[in-house]
Amino acid sequence: MVAALGDVTAAPALPSMREDMLASEEGRRILRDRPRISSSTVDLDALAKLPVGTFGRAYSDWLVRCAVTPDTRDPVRYIADPELAYVMQRYRESHDLYHALCGLPVSVEYELALKYFEFANNGLPMAALGALFGPLRLNSEKRARLFGEYVPWALRCGASAKPLIAVYWEERWQQNLEDMKLELGIWDPPPPRWRKAKSKAAPTHPSVDFDPAVPPQPLQQEASQPLPRYKL
Repeated sequence: MVAALGDVTAAPALPSMREDMLASEEGRRILRDRPRISSSTVDLDALAKLPVGTFGRAYSDWLVRCAVTPDTRDPVRYIADPELAYVMQRYRESHDLYHALCGLPVSVEYELALKYFEFANNGLPMAALGALFGPLRLNSEKRARLFGEYVPWALRCGASAKPLIAVYWEERWQQNLEDMKLELGIWDPPPPRWRKAKSKAAPTHPSVDFDPAVPPQPLQQEASQPLPRYKL
């Protein structure tokens, strides 16, 4: 339901997002190659062995710390144009990378902060809807922290950053994380409150296509053919 709503409300923003991709050589390569992000296309074991401070290692550590995997993003079903459908799929599969880039955990509070960031960066209506109605699920203390600390950061940073939809993440695993943030115009949000310290435990729970404004829905696995893995 959440993914379907995202599909049907995305139409106004997707052409602009595609133009952002066409405006750079890196974005054009993404549209040409149409890479996918999952454990069958990304060598997660290799990412875990990268030096601390690289983007790939930060993403690997984030997956472990949040106990999620990149394997349960719903397929796009209700966008007729194949290229625009891919743009939407790319956005959906890149969401966890935004978390890792910004250093935000998975919880309603921080998902909302990232929704504000995404709306400012790409204009997707679903991100705006989540940002608008999601705060109703927070208590007064968390709402105050969201609007007092995270929303100002999200709107300013998201609006001034380069379009993240045009970033070829798979080519940047070995890039220094701080150098990448500087290049993309990203600065750190206020320090988040993690529920648990960093751990070496393997991820056990799937990463869901989450919208804070809508109650959690049953997960759906996408049946797909094996895809090539990105080696480092």
